[in-house]
Amino acid sequence: MLYEGERLSVREVAARLGLSFWRVYHIMQEHGISRRRGSEQNYATYKTKPQFLVKSPLTPAEEQLRVAGTMLYWAEGRKTGCLVEFSNSEPRLIALFLTFLRRVCGIAESRLRIHVYAYVDQDINQLKNFWSQITGVPLEQFTKPFVRQLTPNVSRRKMRWGLVNVRYSDTRLLRLILQWGEEFAQSWAGA
Repeated sequence: MLYEGERLSVREVAARLGLSFWRVYHIMQEHGISRRRGSEQNYATYKTKPQFLVKSPLTPAEEQLRVAGTMLYWAEGRKTGCLVEFSNSEPRLIALFLTFLRRVCGIAESRLRIHVYAYVDQDINQLKNFWSQITGVPLEQFTKPFVRQLTPNVSRRKMRWGLVNVRYSDTRLLRLILQWGEEFAQSWAGA
């Protein structure tokens, strides 16, 4: 019942019943219950365990934050794919968006990733330390930075602190943020 009904893993069933993994596995074999394939297990795991928890009810200030975060995402976020991905070079906008993800969306901090884009003449370690301080995300959660080589005849705006890409891998959260954006657009612009 736990394995099929609640979609728990064999390990989770064993922990709940106080049995060993192998004992549960043998019981399943005796009753003709086959184990899930890897893709089925991943689906069961992630379908039942949300990686975020939207706060409810929201205070008036948190509702304003929800609107601000959603509109920021609509302006600067990636609308396709399977992850929430927001890019900007302005530290206050990055901090505001992360505050939205943390306070309103209730994200799991360990799933945040930060990607820094910089020019070759910028100090990557200084940029990473700066953005770690702004975002509150430890350096271990920063991915390998992208360093653009200087090329002649290419116009470039100097971004003092580079460009930062905030990533949170969760398709359901992406859909929710986009849904909020659609709702705001519908109620405010009739679009």
